[in-house]
Amino acid sequence: MLRIENLRAGNLPPLSFAVADGECLAIEGPSGAGKTRLLRAIADLDEAGGYLTHKGGRRGEMPASEWRRKVRYAAAEPAWWTDTAGAVFNGDKLLLERARKLAGDLGLDSTILDRPIAQLSTGERQRLALARAMADQPRVLLLDEPTGALDPVSAALAEELIRYQALAGRSVILVSHDAAQVHRLADARLQLGPTAPGPARHSKGSDA
Repeated sequence: MLRIENLRAGNLPPLSFAVADGECLAIEGPSGAGKTRLLRAIADLDEAGGYLTHKGGRRGEMPASEWRRKVRYAAAEPAWWTDTAGAVFNGDKLLLERARKLAGDLGLDSTILDRPIAQLSTGERQRLALARAMADQPRVLLLDEPTGALDPVSAALAEELIRYQALAGRSVILVSHDAAQVHRLADARLQLGPTAPGPARHSKGSDA
């Protein structure tokens, strides 16, 4: 379980909540409410106060790189620092095998990992970024608009893969502008608002 206590980041109010293993929590709110800032703070990519723990391990008591291996952020507009997607894995055969399998699950030819990133479409890069994020099997996935650049067929494949990650016991925190997608995937929702005194968390089926 991921536990967040009194998280303070930017203009967000102090936030405390938990995401269980196998749960998908959607972060909702208007533009500017701080949804991406919250994900980046949880991933320890931006400075933030408070206490974050996962299965007893506290964020502040381990190297940032170790926390990020457990708690993985996938940006809405993913960056690439290698010429090909496959080069990210530095020749690790197991990770490459997993990434090729994930690429196939997302409707991509597994050889796409060997093609120059510069030659790929925006949608192909986004799907490869999802495969990259999941290949080393992090315990928490922070997904920022994971299907924003995808056509309906590709988005459906990505949703199925996200659903499988939760079924495999991983915690998923999702930001999506697609209300129907949130309804399909989320077990609970956390509402942010620029003028709200604090977050409101609703479970699926709640009337709130």
